Amino acid sequence: MPSELSAYVSDPTPGRGALRPARSWLHSDAPSLSLNGAWRLRLSPTASVAQDFSAEEFDDHAWASIPVPSHWVLEGDGAHGRPIYTNIQFPFPIDPPHVPDENPTGDYRRHFALPADWSDAERIVLRFDGVESLFRVWVNGVDIGSAGGSRLAHEFDVTRAVRPGDNVVAVRVHQWSAASYVEDQDQWWLPGIFRDVTLTARPLGGIEDVWLRTGFHDGRGRVEAEITAEASAFPVTLRIPELGVEQVWATAADVTPVDAGEVEPWSAERPRLYDATVSTAAESIALRVGFRTVEIRGDRFLVNGRRVVFHGVNRHEAHPVRGRVFDEEHAREDLARMKRFNVNAIRTSHYPPHPRLLDLADELGFWVVLECDLETHGFEKLGWVGNPSDDPAWREAYLDRIRRTVERDKNHPSIVIWSLGNESGTGSNLAAMSAWVHARDAERPVHYEGDYTGEYTDVYSRMYASVPETERIGTDGTDTPLLNCTPAQSARQRAKPFLLCEYAHAMGNGPGALDQYEALVHEHPRLHGGFVWEWRDHGILATAPDGTAYQAYGGDFGEVVHDGNFVMDGMLLSDDVPTPSLYEYKAVVQPVRFVFDGDKVAVTNLRHSADTSDLRFRWRVEHDGTPVDAGDLEVPVVAAGESGRVSLPPVAVAPEGETWLTIDAVLATASPWAPQGHVVATVQSDRSPHIPVPAVRHRTGWRPDTGTLTLGAAEFVDGRLVSLAGRAVTGPRLELFRAPTDNDESPSDGVEESDASVPGVSNAELWRRDGLDRLTARRVSVELPHDKADALRTLDKVSAANSALFVMVESVWSLEAGELELRVETEPSRGWSTVWPRIGIRFDLPDGGAPVDGAEWFGLGPSESYPDSLRAARTGRFSSGIDDLSVDYARPQETGHRSGLRRLTLTSTGAKVFRVEALPDTHGRRPGFTLSRHTPQELARAGHPYELPASTTSRLTIDAAQHGLGSRSCGPDVRPEFALRPEARTIRLRITAG
Repeated sequence: MPSELSAYVSDPTPGRGALRPARSWLHSDAPSLSLNGAWRLRLSPTASVAQDFSAEEFDDHAWASIPVPSHWVLEGDGAHGRPIYTNIQFPFPIDPPHVPDENPTGDYRRHFALPADWSDAERIVLRFDGVESLFRVWVNGVDIGSAGGSRLAHEFDVTRAVRPGDNVVAVRVHQWSAASYVEDQDQWWLPGIFRDVTLTARPLGGIEDVWLRTGFHDGRGRVEAEITAEASAFPVTLRIPELGVEQVWATAADVTPVDAGEVEPWSAERPRLYDATVSTAAESIALRVGFRTVEIRGDRFLVNGRRVVFHGVNRHEAHPVRGRVFDEEHAREDLARMKRFNVNAIRTSHYPPHPRLLDLADELGFWVVLECDLETHGFEKLGWVGNPSDDPAWREAYLDRIRRTVERDKNHPSIVIWSLGNESGTGSNLAAMSAWVHARDAERPVHYEGDYTGEYTDVYSRMYASVPETERIGTDGTDTPLLNCTPAQSARQRAKPFLLCEYAHAMGNGPGALDQYEALVHEHPRLHGGFVWEWRDHGILATAPDGTAYQAYGGDFGEVVHDGNFVMDGMLLSDDVPTPSLYEYKAVVQPVRFVFDGDKVAVTNLRHSADTSDLRFRWRVEHDGTPVDAGDLEVPVVAAGESGRVSLPPVAVAPEGETWLTIDAVLATASPWAPQGHVVATVQSDRSPHIPVPAVRHRTGWRPDTGTLTLGAAEFVDGRLVSLAGRAVTGPRLELFRAPTDNDESPSDGVEESDASVPGVSNAELWRRDGLDRLTARRVSVELPHDKADALRTLDKVSAANSALFVMVESVWSLEAGELELRVETEPSRGWSTVWPRIGIRFDLPDGGAPVDGAEWFGLGPSESYPDSLRAARTGRFSSGIDDLSVDYARPQETGHRSGLRRLTLTSTGAKVFRVEALPDTHGRRPGFTLSRHTPQELARAGHPYELPASTTSRLTIDAAQHGLGSRSCGPDVRPEFALRPEARTIRLRITAG
């Protein structure tokens, strides 16, 4: 690479040339021209400048055509390079600020016609809203300038270069640059011009920038306006028609605060916006203002004087086809979906989103932590040596990034906290950023998780703190030191509001224990909630060798360095399908709490500012899952933070079955994000009488026997089950293995985890070490009763190759009052030292021309559930096809378990195959079930769904117990109370023909 070019791409300076200062993204009536659309593209493997392509007469007809905005690696079926996924690693040598000569470079060109009536403009501005990573601009062959900062807006003054009629704009984009060292976010590297390109005519006497700072106090609104304009632009007029505000400022010196009178405040629950304009004779700017006051009072974070609890998610801009290219319709539905799942806050991890998204956040209502485009995580492996965060050479780059972040989005009422970035260590440059923000915007606090000792930030923030650690942070009167803090620093941090900027890592099947974090928020006011990592998976739609479409992750594009499926860590799948974890989250953070007390229920409104006048409360009674009564519950309007007690309706109790009372809080009318009747919160109460479990009949006097035996719906040959209800079946076989979840596969860090964890080793590795994925059985005995052939007892010793550990399994089949009953007793040997994934029995049902294709059950549902993820589950009757019982995770793993099983009927093309009634054990514990087309071992061997083998057998597993889910892929392990340790268990079933 020529030395001049090498110096250019390795220079941390944020921009050169006619680059203009940062300003707001404004809705102006000044003329503008979108340059989105088809551009010509030449992609080179290096950053060579051997051929000048910026000249007007350059012939680009042989170049490819590419849409702008887009990423070139997602266009043309691999013709323009491939995506790269890394979490922490840099995909190039760590040699700051230098990057390799092998630096894919895209040369873009397009023509545009400058409107004739733009000749009167004071200046012509070319705006780029997002280019990854470093780019240089020419217009009509004139070198305009360059800029870095991929998710930031950059404007260039091109007045001297444009002319009436035809013009040519040329842009050179380098994938790697010095900027790449500070953009090491957990995401795909996707180069190109991926946001809008716009040309605007700035009028003489126009408005350069506007900031309407609003406040709310005692029911009244206040506007402090900052107008950036030439003296000749005045007078400037502020209008808020709905409030009768019309303020004219004759000169800049006259711009003073305006009393807006009585207003409705803006909050995430009631996002009240007022249309406003700021205008001169030459230009009018349209804004939507929301009145709210942000403050920290002691260790409380308040908006409009009330404590905020963030029920938030971390949100990347990601789409399986478009990458980070913004689509407003999809974004609006994405935010509406968040609202439907009780999400009230967004952390824009780890960069400013497309500016239009923040308009939607203002409108629909979210608390937003807006984060700067900054992360240097790859330096962690070097002990942060060479980290730009403390290098003076990078100071201006850091300050430029925070200036462009704050200035672009400062008008949005939804933004309540500024964040300096993420996982960039600490250092003087971050402190300088914070100082700049405090000087520019004294109202909104500054966040940065890496400032552990609180030197320059206003809130205390942590990621992936365990439940016990979070409790210690929130507890008054404790002198336990905080992470990396002295006692004095710990005291300083405990005097601030605390939030979990990342927690509950939602990778694959998980996380667990969401409800425990939520309980702490209500117990300790210093704790202000947090942001789940993260909202959605980042899969990229790809095609398998067999033509099957699938969601690709790291390594699927031949990357040399990658971080696998760690990019698939959302509560929403890449194709917009909510996972069970999202339903669990909705249930855990629901804004209405119900507490039953005899014939009354206490209704508590947990909202920030909205009362319950928008809700209607419905109740229903079910007997064994069948509705028998329903109606409306008359609940007086409950103010935010208050409670009310109301009488329950009379409940008819089923004398010999289960009686469940369910109350739903639903929307009384449609909202912009959900239809009328949408369920906001729900609760169930068990009103069942005590029904004793039938006692186990223990037979004596067994004798060895073989041969053929029929017991009710079951047929046996030599003690082995061969059919149920006339259908071929094998089993039951002991199943202790589950296809490891991403949490199961994550090594333990040994911090506040189960006493069965081994530091540095994953549970899945321990399970494979102990042979749980390859158990074999040795039949010890087959016996019948001495007196008559109404029972069968088998004893098996189950173990694995190269292991002396074993489990004894006694299975007793018997006819009890004419019904077939199966009782399985499992007893582990001594010596098991790890948790088990499950304790269950599996039946395999070959298709035989009519495959088992669905299930109907009475138990917990409709979605899957696990010991530490049960809040979304309710007791009722449900049905599902076999494929819909499982979640299509990007990497196949344990999925589909339904807890609290009472009755299960397997179906085949609508016909009932056989029915299973599950009886509780002597401790009152009920089993769960999983119905799948694949064994756990098959799931564990597949890296993608398309790699699963074709199946001609359905697998039914009845689990006495399952291990919890936890959040160990990036966070705490399963809490001890949800860990499954090797122990004796009983499964008791009654089986009848369908």
